[in-house]
Amino acid sequence: MDTLPTVLIKPGEADRVLAGHPWIYAGSILRLTSPPSDGALVQVKDHRQRFLGVGFFNSKSKINVRLLSRERVAVDRTFFEQRIREALSLRQKHLPGASSFRVVNAESDQLSGLICDKYEDVLVVQTSSLGMDQRKDHITAVLRDLFQPRAILEKNEIASRKFEGLPELSSVLHGNLEGAVDIKLNGLSFRTNLSEGHKTGLYLDQQQNYQRVGNLARGGRVLDCFSFLGGFAIHAARAGAVQAHGIDQSEQAVAAAGENAKANGLSNCSFEAANVFDWLKSQTTAAPHEKVIPRFDLIILDPPSFTRNRASVPDALRGYKEIHLRALKLLRPGGTLATFCCSHHVDAAVFQEVILEAAFDARRVLRRTEVYSQSADHPILPSIPETEYLKGFAFEIAW
Repeated sequence: MDTLPTVLIKPGEADRVLAGHPWIYAGSILRLTSPPSDGALVQVKDHRQRFLGVGFFNSKSKINVRLLSRERVAVDRTFFEQRIREALSLRQKHLPGASSFRVVNAESDQLSGLICDKYEDVLVVQTSSLGMDQRKDHITAVLRDLFQPRAILEKNEIASRKFEGLPELSSVLHGNLEGAVDIKLNGLSFRTNLSEGHKTGLYLDQQQNYQRVGNLARGGRVLDCFSFLGGFAIHAARAGAVQAHGIDQSEQAVAAAGENAKANGLSNCSFEAANVFDWLKSQTTAAPHEKVIPRFDLIILDPPSFTRNRASVPDALRGYKEIHLRALKLLRPGGTLATFCCSHHVDAAVFQEVILEAAFDARRVLRRTEVYSQSADHPILPSIPETEYLKGFAFEIAW
């Protein structure tokens, strides 16, 4: 391959790269041997000229270089085919039998700036870096060869693209996509409009947790807060819940969840459009000398991220404490609270501490019974903290 422009990084900056982190910030760069064009492939060396890897350069981004390989390789169609095959093999190992899953999870699969989700015979792609965006043709061609999909949708209406100098956009890269798609998760059917849904269309990162939490519902009454398309409630209903009730602010999501319950033949499922904070407050507000009557055996809290940045963490923690305090008041003795946080800025220890503070205020003692994380198609690399964001717990009311 031709000689690449070289990015030399400052003393002390190489250790993080050698440990596996692919991002090189503008402030870490010592100098450039020649000015590369934005989106171009560059080689990275430490201040002593020792080779560290190759990656995409973008002067417009705070992340000046996103490393892709520790070897001197050409980033062409063959490169993408090898990497995507490796990623697919990992999913087949850890999620055997799954027909909908995340195929590529950016940094987790040495493809920083690329996400690809498979929803049965439709693929959804996000490119959040300039270098990846410029190579969509290579990526699309590889995905067509490997999966023979009915359609490939580009869903790039994500705020992070502006930091790369990219516009938000959505289009069909291949095939035709009209109407909703029926997606199978753990043997249950969920219909969603991929061009309008959250993230790339659905919360695939909860696929394994849907099953695990659903199994706690047998014979009990279940409340699923922030239910979206009914993932937890419908799994709980199939597992044998007496009744599973979902709450979500979106009337569109509530209507879709109801249709999903019907499609799976589940009559022990209901959904309601309401603000979860307001709903929980109304159910836990008692007149003087009255007590709140606990009536649920399993409550699931799976809110969207309350944080956009570190500055918003204090407000987010107050929000988390509020919903946990009120949920605990509605749990029967021996009942279970299954709760999740999808903010990278709130780690598991801080999240658990907030739950325990809420339990103290509710005069409840908790017994931790489960620890949850994102599904295996969203791999976690400890050397790249950004790859770990979803955490959760199940707590029983001890007394």
